Amino acid sequence: MAGISFFKTRKPRKFEHKPIYWDPEKEKKEERERRIKRELGLDDLSEYKPSIKGTFVEGTSHLKKSLNKGDTVESRKVKSFRLIMILLFLGLLAWFLFWR
Repeated sequence: MAGISFFKTRKPRKFEHKPIYWDPEKEKKEERERRIKRELGLDDLSEYKPSIKGTFVEGTSHLKKSLNKGDTVESRKVKSFRLIMILLFLGLLAWFLFWR
């Protein structure tokens, strides 16, 4: 009876990743070219600068609109600070009028 089971336990599926296209010769060639450039000093990574600055602002509509209006980071900080101060003042006023 020990070998008989009413519930079959399934084995977990194995992960099998089959690449769509892979050219091992091209990969070897590119690695060889990188190694040779590194040995000759032609591959200068210190000059690499990613061009991602400003891409977040360009990707969002509300920040893009404020940028087009001429708002800067400092002016947005001032506006945010002013809004927080007004909310604090209104909160204190409501507290004094209703709960005190």
